[in-house]
Amino acid sequence: MHKTTVVIPNYNGMKYLQDCLSSLKAQEHNFDIIVVDNGSKDGSCFFIREQFPEVSIFQFEENTGFCKAVNKGIQESKTPFVLLLNNDVRVEKDFVKNLERAIEEKKNYFSIGAKMLSMQEKNKIDDAGDFYCALGWAFARGKGKPESNYTEPTDVFTACAGAAIYRKEIFEEIGYFDENHFAYLEDVDIGYRAKIYGYKNGFCPKAVVYHAGSGFSGSKYNEFKVTLSSRNNMYVILKNMPFLQLLLNLPLLVAGVLIKWIFFARKSLGTIYITGIYKGITGYFRKVRKDAKIPFKKQHLKNYCKIQLELWKNLLVFLKNT
Repeated sequence: MHKTTVVIPNYNGMKYLQDCLSSLKAQEHNFDIIVVDNGSKDGSCFFIREQFPEVSIFQFEENTGFCKAVNKGIQESKTPFVLLLNNDVRVEKDFVKNLERAIEEKKNYFSIGAKMLSMQEKNKIDDAGDFYCALGWAFARGKGKPESNYTEPTDVFTACAGAAIYRKEIFEEIGYFDENHFAYLEDVDIGYRAKIYGYKNGFCPKAVVYHAGSGFSGSKYNEFKVTLSSRNNMYVILKNMPFLQLLLNLPLLVAGVLIKWIFFARKSLGTIYITGIYKGITGYFRKVRKDAKIPFKKQHLKNYCKIQLELWKNLLVFLKNT
């Protein structure tokens, strides 16, 4: 029995699939592959069946979003580990083996993220784990910096779900990716949730993957991405922070919103950003709170304290690197 299932969400990703699946097929390691297709109209599923018949395919009739797609793949997998992988990537030799070995060695870890490099600048980091700080901001560790600076395994706030391995049994305990998110920040949300339950998230520099970037939304900043990201940012805060922690961080959280509004206003996206914030707050109280709020438990108090210290520490890291 294989130990790992690679789950790839796909939406009209035909132009990426050859490189992605060929690089996986070249791995000298045994694992399963599931592609979950979100109603693609570009012939993706026909191509996979013709060129990669060993790959399992699950199809939705419409675009259900990243979260529902990967949840379907996780639930259909029969292995103890699930490796989530974007379709717009190419993996290096022993990629799966290195991630599998890393999480096997880390018994209390929920996830281990790969070393993601830019497809355009292969010596530059795209993501070496994600941080989350007291401003309510998530940011990619090492983004745009030389990959040679990130050669050691370390703990991170959360792994980037674009290329990360997870313990399937922990999903059963803490829940799956929140489908209210649709896409963006869902990996920060579930990594945050895992930390509340006392689990850790890490980074494996030996597992290398090249990422094209913006394969789904098409660009770094656009109305679709800014709206969802700002909305989901509110979900992450309101779902995961108990009331007293929310009050403690409120001045910094408000400052974080104002700074980002100024940033996006300069890109003519200020109104879009504030609309997303509004949708996040109202959507949380209308719907999300009922089924996704993490209830405060006394046994998790120590974990909340550790998280708070990490939020402040990551703020200092962010300020130091800007």
